[in-house]
Amino acid sequence: MANVTVIGAQWGDEGKGKLVDWLSNRADVVVRFQGGHNAGHTLVVGNITYKLSLLPSGVVQGKPSVIGNGVVVDPWHLLEEIRKIGEQGVSITPDLLVLADNACLILPLHRDLDQAREAAATNKIGTTGRGIGPAYEDKVGRRAIRVADLADREALEAKIDRLLAHHTPLRRGLGLPEADAGQILADLEAIAPQVLAYAKPAWRLLDEVVKSGKRVLFEGAQGALLDVDHGTYPYVTSSNTVAGQAAAGSGVGPKGPGYILGIVKAYTTRVGEGPFPTELDDEVGKHLGTVGRELGTVTGRARRCGWFDAVLVRQSVALNGIDGIALTKLDVLDGLPTLKICVGYQVGGQTLDYLPAGLKAQAGITPVYEEIEGWRESTQGARSFRDLPAAAVKYVRRIEELIGAPVALLSTSPQRDDTILMRDPFQA
Repeated sequence: MANVTVIGAQWGDEGKGKLVDWLSNRADVVVRFQGGHNAGHTLVVGNITYKLSLLPSGVVQGKPSVIGNGVVVDPWHLLEEIRKIGEQGVSITPDLLVLADNACLILPLHRDLDQAREAAATNKIGTTGRGIGPAYEDKVGRRAIRVADLADREALEAKIDRLLAHHTPLRRGLGLPEADAGQILADLEAIAPQVLAYAKPAWRLLDEVVKSGKRVLFEGAQGALLDVDHGTYPYVTSSNTVAGQAAAGSGVGPKGPGYILGIVKAYTTRVGEGPFPTELDDEVGKHLGTVGRELGTVTGRARRCGWFDAVLVRQSVALNGIDGIALTKLDVLDGLPTLKICVGYQVGGQTLDYLPAGLKAQAGITPVYEEIEGWRESTQGARSFRDLPAAAVKYVRRIEELIGAPVALLSTSPQRDDTILMRDPFQA
């Protein structure tokens, strides 16, 4: 298989950015296939830290990169991100970046609606308030403005009218001022030339790349447990985050995604609201958050932390067809005398080996733990499996047994080169 798809196998924030950056060396093209600028990847290269929200991680390596049709794009944010990365020495040109011309746009009115709904909600979802959900709603409702529309004033005017026919009553109901169609048109026309410079039929480019035998790296955002169909609904994102979306969200056929690499943190974290069976509110939880520097890349929100949940990851392995995992942040567990792994759930007197779909059942989960010996030695920066303490090796092997997937890569620090390659996904 020439291609590799990288997805988060938990609730996101697993360290995908570093792994995608590391794998970009072996890829010819990097593709982002879902989500919006509500997701973020942090890349640490030497003394420089790059924070990306929309741009595929391959741009830092100078690899041709594609923002696929499955992504909803805030064009103002995209241009600002290009500017900021440019200030760090990475020039983003139309030769380097392709924006799918059939991708849907996020407008300021989407952000307004997102924030107003969240503020008014009794049971908050915990969105980033960046307009992602409302933009996907308009996409499904067949009233979205797409990148290609920026080149056609007549079509743009008609689409704005159709869009406002839906949004105006919503804004009134939420006490928001009515949106000005003329202002929206003027704002979009002002940035259209800059955005359209990157616009191309991405599916066609990728078809040529795949047929020529080049390697494509598909980069997911968030995590499988935030998938709108398969996650902890309704506390999920608004797109499909599972590996199957790599095909639909980029325009390649179903065979395109290739080897599926699931990124898995050596413990569990979550940002925002929703069930979290292994969450820790004690000193261990604080340790994980502090040592792991668990703050959201985009929002800066503190992440909730807990023990490794093998039940959830095993479910992700099945949902995504994961061939192998990249285990990250093993070094955060250094020094903990005893570790726990969740191996099952007690729910209403029953023992389950999967996450139930019902809200009440999810909220009533009591985790069943297996204890395993910790290690005193440091694993930080290890670049060989032989360099790991015996107890750390045992922990990794036990995770493999419980989730039903082998560890292909092991990350031992945020640095790009602190990665133990056990199986090259591009050669699998």
